[in-house]
Amino acid sequence: MFFAFLCTDKPGHLNVRMETRPPHVEWLNGLNAAGTLKMAGPFLDEDGKPCGSLVIVSAETIEAAREISAADPYAKAGLFEKVEVKPYNWIFNNPEA
Repeated sequence: MFFAFLCTDKPGHLNVRMETRPPHVEWLNGLNAAGTLKMAGPFLDEDGKPCGSLVIVSAETIEAAREISAADPYAKAGLFEKVEVKPYNWIFNNPEA
């Protein structure tokens, strides 16, 4: 089953995002190598600067997806104001369909 992480950065925390980006990318690369990561990327504000994240993973349960989300170095660094973990039904352009 797929799950989407809808992550909203805390205002004024772009520096935290940039400082934590290398371990975040390493974490995503590990999920990708394991076949867990399906897609990921930042949301952008009006100025084109990152202000949140969308991450879609494959997991057995929502609890497992929440554990994956909590392991994100961005989450551990306190970057996010809010994280929603929602079941996701990938209909269009799903390469696995």
